[in-house]
Formats: sequence, structure tokens, C-alpha cells
Amino acid sequence: MTRALEIVRTGPLVTVQDLGRIGWAHLGVSRSGAADRAALRRAGRLVGNASGAAGLEVLVGGLEVRATGDLVVAVSGADCPLSLDGRAVPGESLLDLRAGSRLVLGTARHGLRAYLAVRGGVAVPPVLGSRSRDTLAALGPRPLRPGDVLPVGPTDGPDVAGPPTVDQLPVATPAPDEQPVVLRALVGPRADRLEPAAAERLWTQTWHVSPNSDRIGVRLDGAPLERAPGAPDLPSEPLVRGAVQLPPGGRPVVFLADHPVTGGYPVVAAVLDADTDLLGQLGPGRAVRFRRASAADLGLPPFRPDLRCPWWGW
Repeated sequence: MTRALEIVRTGPLVTVQDLGRIGWAHLGVSRSGAADRAALRRAGRLVGNASGAAGLEVLVGGLEVRATGDLVVAVSGADCPLSLDGRAVPGESLLDLRAGSRLVLGTARHGLRAYLAVRGGVAVPPVLGSRSRDTLAALGPRPLRPGDVLPVGPTDGPDVAGPPTVDQLPVATPAPDEQPVVLRALVGPRADRLEPAAAERLWTQTWHVSPNSDRIGVRLDGAPLERAPGAPDLPSEPLVRGAVQLPPGGRPVVFLADHPVTGGYPVVAAVLDADTDLLGQLGPGRAVRFRRASAADLGLPPFRPDLRCPWWGW
């Protein structure tokens, strides 16, 4: 029997995602890939997949799949109640699906996106070297619908790293929803486009995730930041994942996986790449604070005044 996953029903959005496509920014194509790459990697590690194997990104939950052959799967990321053939099973663990078995992901109790990995990877055809759906560029496989049947790669194929080595992964207890998520960030190249007081408020103010957020970017609600009077307009400039851009309304947007590659609004900060995975799990209303990244956050040694070289003049 062919090994595949049949989509029985979906929630708001289910897409195929891997770690993205690299090297196409000059053509206006961003990397895309999983919004929470760490969660996709965890699920893939559980089933023994290589790091680049594709899985399913499930927004909020509501997914039901049926196995058309014997499969090994794992679910990571958002805390969704899981049911396998009517019995509750744990997340972040290996699950054996027999032919005909049904796995259901309920509505997420915490977090926003869950990731379903299957040993062998979801083997849909790649586009520009990736199986990811880019929702901005409309590249890659379309969002999944009931009735779709997804082929699964062989258990000894290129998307498999080796046999599973653990049955379950420990996951830290998530912080309470009332507690702001702190994002480490660098001062952006266009921070001078803000009034000095507004530039400081970017770091001291508590922001809240807007319901208008998506895979392209996380929009933040809060008191608008004022631009410096007379600041000239900017030409279109390159953008990266984590760039904090300030549109005319004065409320920041933090770009995520499907961000554009250029933009004309000032980039006033840049969230460290590792912390953008946290953004992929934040639902509407979640509080966010920015913190200036330290040398330790960047993996740099602390400044040592005693090691200054006098002939350099500093």
C-alpha cells in the first residue's frame, strides 16, 4: 500500500513547510519556510528525518489526517490536544499510525502553530528547491484542503537521517499568556527616522500582537511612534526576517517567514533571527517587549577595556 497522508479536514490554514528556499532574493523571492523552525526541527528529529524534510504547519489546530499506509509521525509546536483513533496521545512524541488510522489535532490550548512531521517527509514536488508554501509570492503547494492526499517519502530516502533515537522530547513550560514575550533585537539602520522620545518608547513600551498578523509579518498594536519631522522618504531597501518596519501609522511590523525582500518604510530595529521563532507562536493580543541585544546574545565576548591597543587610538 502506498504510504501517504489523506487530509480529512483542516482548520484555518494548513500548509506544507520545510526550512525554506535559499538564494532567490535577487528575483524577489524570500526564503519562506516554517514560521517556527525550531518546532519543525523537533518534530523531524523525533521521527528521524533530515533537517530539510518537509512537514505540515497547522494554524490553531483543527487538522484530521488518515494514514493510507503504516507511518511514524510526531507533532510539535503549539499545544494541541491529540487524538489517535479516538484515544488521547501526547505531543512531542513518536506516534505509530497503522493503515487507516486517524490523527486529530484539536484547537491549540497554547501557542499558534503546530507541526506534523512524518518519517520520510512530505514528498510533494519542490519549487525552487523547497516544498514550502510562500503565502506572499504564492509559490509552492497550495494550502491543503479536505480530500488532498500527500505522498510520503521512503523511510530510507534522502529526507531521512537515521532511525528515531528518542520517543519523547521534553519541552519547557510556556510562560503565562499575561507575561510579555521579550524579543532580543538590534537597533535598526533607520532608527534615526524616529523622534528621540519615540525611539526610546520602541524599547520601553509593551506592544500587543494584532489580529491582522500572518506568516508575512506580526503587526503590533500600541501607542504610535512619531517620526522625526522632516525625515526624507526612503528608497526601497532590502529586508530580512525579523526586520521591524514602521509604516506611516506608527505601529511596528515584525517580518516573518513570507516577508517581502524590499520595502520603503524605515527599519527601526531587527529582532535576532533565533527569536523570530517565538513570534511564530504568538496569537492575537499577546504582549511583546523589545530588549536591546547584548554582546552575549550575539555570541560576542564582553568588552575588555584593559585589552585596548593604544596605537589604535581608542
